[in-house]
Amino acid sequence: MKTIEIKGVSRDQFGKKSSNSLRAEGNVPCVMYREKENLHFYAHESAFRGLIYTPAVYLVNLVVDGTGYNAVMKDIQFHPVTDKVLHIDFMQVSEGKPVTIDIPLKVTGDSAGVKAGGKLRIKRRLLKVRGLTENLPDHLEIDITRLGIGQSIKIGDLSYENLEIIDNKRAMVVSVDVSRISLKEEEAAPEAAAEGEEGEEGPSEEKE
Repeated sequence: MKTIEIKGVSRDQFGKKSSNSLRAEGNVPCVMYREKENLHFYAHESAFRGLIYTPAVYLVNLVVDGTGYNAVMKDIQFHPVTDKVLHIDFMQVSEGKPVTIDIPLKVTGDSAGVKAGGKLRIKRRLLKVRGLTENLPDHLEIDITRLGIGQSIKIGDLSYENLEIIDNKRAMVVSVDVSRISLKEEEAAPEAAAEGEEGEEGPSEEKE
């Protein structure tokens, strides 16, 4: 998994007034949850651009007051109107201890159903898994080569080495639905066949 570094400053003042003061200066209040004492800190909003505005998932190297910690982003809050980042939650991780995280899904292959005129529907972009940090990939691949029209892949159909899938196994991930093009082709096929049969025999003529 890719790593990104974010430098922050610890904070010892909390509450709405303190948080609003930090935001007014372009900073984002954050907390990193740990087994013992949680770490409250802040960093300038520009420091999070590479972490937030991307489909990739990163292992974060948090450097707070010069001390480094390995963490993953767990939750983020945006302003409902301006979409400005209001708060970010992190979770400290360490080697040898599993972590639960959302990993991006990557669809690969050319679906047989799409080639036949079906419509590809991607229902999920992320998959929640549990595993050791050293086993977490950048993305999880789903091969749709054999997926035909009317077929789908559910979470229960997936499995990945050294990872436990946490999401509902009955939830659908990707499907190939019947499209208007494929319906028209199916409707046209019997008509074409009927016309072909009539053309071979030809209309009968009465002899005088």
